[in-house]
Amino acid sequence: MKIQKCPQLLLVAALTVPSMSFLVGCNASSKSDKSKVWTHAELIKLTTSQAVSQIKSGNLKSVELTQALINQAKKHQNLNIFISLDEEGALKKASELDEIYAAGNAQGALFGVPVVLKDNIHAAGLRNTAGTPALSSFIPSENAPTTQALVDAGAIVLGKVNMHELAFGITSDNAEYGAVGNPYKPAYTAGGSSGGSAAALAAGMAVAALGTDTGGSVRIPAALNGVYSLRPTMGRYAQEGVTPISHTRDTVGPLARSVEDLIILDSVITGENELVPSKALNTLRIGVPRSYYYENLDPEMAAAAEGVIQTLRDAGASLVEVDMLGVAELNEKVGFPVVLYEAVEGLTRYLDIYNTGVTFSELAAMTASPDVAGLFSTLTTVDENKDGVADGLIPESVYQDAIRTYRPALQALFQSYYDDNQLDAMLIPTTPLPSRKTEGLLTGVELNGEIVNTFGTYIRNTDPDSNAGLPGVAFPVALNSEGLPMGMQLGGPAHSDRALLAIAMSVTAALPMLPAPDLD
Repeated sequence: MKIQKCPQLLLVAALTVPSMSFLVGCNASSKSDKSKVWTHAELIKLTTSQAVSQIKSGNLKSVELTQALINQAKKHQNLNIFISLDEEGALKKASELDEIYAAGNAQGALFGVPVVLKDNIHAAGLRNTAGTPALSSFIPSENAPTTQALVDAGAIVLGKVNMHELAFGITSDNAEYGAVGNPYKPAYTAGGSSGGSAAALAAGMAVAALGTDTGGSVRIPAALNGVYSLRPTMGRYAQEGVTPISHTRDTVGPLARSVEDLIILDSVITGENELVPSKALNTLRIGVPRSYYYENLDPEMAAAAEGVIQTLRDAGASLVEVDMLGVAELNEKVGFPVVLYEAVEGLTRYLDIYNTGVTFSELAAMTASPDVAGLFSTLTTVDENKDGVADGLIPESVYQDAIRTYRPALQALFQSYYDDNQLDAMLIPTTPLPSRKTEGLLTGVELNGEIVNTFGTYIRNTDPDSNAGLPGVAFPVALNSEGLPMGMQLGGPAHSDRALLAIAMSVTAALPMLPAPDLD
């Protein structure tokens, strides 16, 4: 495996294709005499590092790659992945980048790579509906900082993708724009709320994606669609230019086809361009908290998790079985009090600051999805207060207790778990169960012979570290007997994002890659 070197760059060698050398972030050292002849199937499966390498070496034109992804999106419109597909704009930009390459000026870690954005992340000139009717005509004039970082690195915004309405759910069953289908089985949920971002990658409609994560919204769809995602430490990525739920919990997060690609995207967004070396598995201590996180799992998910644990043990990693007692109780005292209080205030201000022309009451009245409409009808039972900010149902005292007492206690619990046990990371199933059929999910989901709450069940494992503001890397591990992906997550202490990505790179290298969905 060869890694080329050039100054002030992020360099990543893709473990999944050891015969290829990938150079990201500068001009390629040499150009091919003629472009390779690519098949459609090859183009739609390229990782970010592969795509950039091939474009910068002259083996692939950005226009060719962009057109292939557009063709794939148009061919499989039944999956309801795109809300806005910017075919004309994307191809124009790709053509401009090909001309820049021809002039010998190919710069940027994402040069020529088409990406998609969850439709609550602003892209100048494209609608930002947040999946809700009231914002169907809202067009931001500026990119979100996270969007701008990708564009500055040479990425092409292919379009905006579907999501759970206003990000208030985990099924991406959107009444206005259709339910996002799982590319492995279209009648099954893609998860959410960033369902379109994960499904676009799995279906071969994008090379990389951005989503948002409040309680698991990039990690849950990553698990259900067989792709990779990072929830960064809170505050690591800018929050501006994103339709909010909770300023305490919301963060943009990248989704990709490999951990190496997550590293590239994280570097582009943060500007941290140092090399992230993989870590030898036999040097790692990884916590396995059986209590809470491993309880009441779908049998096939449980078997897959045990398989990963055994694989890592066999590779020399120390899997330390130690519980984190009290996490469920603290998490409950933080989650909904924070979200329901901050959502009303945050959305009210967002609608005004970005000149959407819509008030909170109007937004709430026009929500289309039954679960979201029901929630917002509850949130608007109190009139707007004297400051012009809508009051919610969470009393100020309950919110302040959550922020000042219970959230710090939850953060301290996580930190002591890592410190006291000398752990590098924590390994948990991302979700207790794989994807289920979308129809009927709003009323509950079957798990081990019992109908349980869909939302609470799918976010059970991802919610605590979200409330604590901690990083997590989700990755696929296996397909179940129905051919649906299952995933695991590595969590780490606050601000350990780069170290956690390095650990994830080593862990995933020890696991088999999942086959892509067969959409034809």
